[in-house]
Amino acid sequence: MLFISSRELRKMGVLAMNRRNNEYIAPSNPRSRYPLVDDKLLTKRAAEAWGMAVPELCGVIESQFQVATLKERLSKLESFVIKPAQGSGGKGILVITRRDAELFYKPSGMPVTLADIERHISNILSGLYSLGGRLDVAMIEKLVEFDDVFADYSYEGVPDIRVIVYHGFPVMAMLRCSTHASDGKANLHQGAVGVGLDIGSGKALFAVQANRRVHVHPDTGHDFKNLQVPYWHRILKLAAGCYDMTGLGYVGADVVLDKTLGPLILELNARPGLAIQIANRTGLLHRLRKIDELPPIPDVEERVATSIRLFAGQSGFEYD
Repeated sequence: MLFISSRELRKMGVLAMNRRNNEYIAPSNPRSRYPLVDDKLLTKRAAEAWGMAVPELCGVIESQFQVATLKERLSKLESFVIKPAQGSGGKGILVITRRDAELFYKPSGMPVTLADIERHISNILSGLYSLGGRLDVAMIEKLVEFDDVFADYSYEGVPDIRVIVYHGFPVMAMLRCSTHASDGKANLHQGAVGVGLDIGSGKALFAVQANRRVHVHPDTGHDFKNLQVPYWHRILKLAAGCYDMTGLGYVGADVVLDKTLGPLILELNARPGLAIQIANRTGLLHRLRKIDELPPIPDVEERVATSIRLFAGQSGFEYD
């Protein structure tokens, strides 16, 4: 476990939840813009309209009546992801990596039937996984074929890159690596590994799982110090552009790397978690204050260049 005194936390500029909510999210994120990111279907359609790359949408189930059409909808799909449009924290996401006749297989190799998938979609429609228990819709997406560079750093799932963007400036990033414990999902609360990334290069800085420092991936055994994310400038530019697309000043952009298509926007979060500070072992507060000192910069490329100039090589820790 990582034990750090309150004095050290203040020195590192660690941002706490109340301060995040009151001083950064509330003033920076108009309430009218929340639905655009709270609903993944709206996010996808907005990103497509903005010209941003996203995973392919294969279908949407909006009513219980449409569940009966699922067999036909899935007939040509060998692998896919089903997710609630208004879900959060990775809840309700079903990943299917292959199929064999009437059986579908999760990343763990566990088989599920069509009836299981229909039941899962019915639960999504009823609001079981949605924010506030609201009625929801189920999205069927093409499964991202993750880039080979991550083969040693992910298990049974697709890793993603979380970038915190403040008024259009990327201020902090981490790679979230799926594990057996996380059931192939890149969600830290479910057992994924968070790897802090240098804003300047995309190189790994520090890695944690369940708030404990780790040096190697728990399932593959590969050392995180050798990891460097490719397409780094494209990823930062894609994340920074989400500010212009959404009108949200404080947002978490989740990006995946497809083997063929490159960086894709997976989803956005108007209330991104704070564990990214643990993965980077440095606080957000100092970086946010530096952005507050800057004049508005409309050009995405210039904002990315500014973030790299300000934050490259900054971390509370380096591998020994």
